[in-house]
Amino acid sequence: MVTDRMPPLPPHALNDRQRAVADELTKGPRGGVKGPFIPLLRSPELVERLGRVGEYLRFGSSLEPRISELVMLVVAREWTNAFEWAVHVPLALKHGVNREVIDALAESRRPDRMAEDEVLAYALCEELSRTHGVCDTTYRRAVECFGEAGVIDIATVYGYFVSVCAIMNLAHTPAPAGNGAAPLAPFPL
Repeated sequence: MVTDRMPPLPPHALNDRQRAVADELTKGPRGGVKGPFIPLLRSPELVERLGRVGEYLRFGSSLEPRISELVMLVVAREWTNAFEWAVHVPLALKHGVNREVIDALAESRRPDRMAEDEVLAYALCEELSRTHGVCDTTYRRAVECFGEAGVIDIATVYGYFVSVCAIMNLAHTPAPAGNGAAPLAPFPL
């Protein structure tokens, strides 16, 4: 059994800055201190800054939600992050990512039946992960599909979720209970 290293801080243990940040998270689109923000609350200034980036990426970027959610699942699989997987599988399905694509990602396989824009987003993520860059062909095709702003948004969704997955893996943040997503098996399978 893995123990949560950084569980939620009890309200009486919060300092004024932490309390203000927790209140802001609760009133915002996230509706509370959840997931990566539980361990991040130990650094309230970072929560504020990183939280704004995440809010833009999830709720205001140039990307169609289906593409953002696909990228989030790619990272959750790569980092075997149970929290992000559990949260984003239902959202990916809601926004049109096919179950076959999600199942392939869960099994650490390249999905066969992706839409062309999903293929390009996946290729960007896969190349960034494998080579820490992208080749000219992938870059050109991605810009033709998403525009330069979209390519930047994909890379930033990827990098942001690598950061939050690393933080939660460090903290052993557990997956939320009862959202219907099948648990993510350890990687490699």
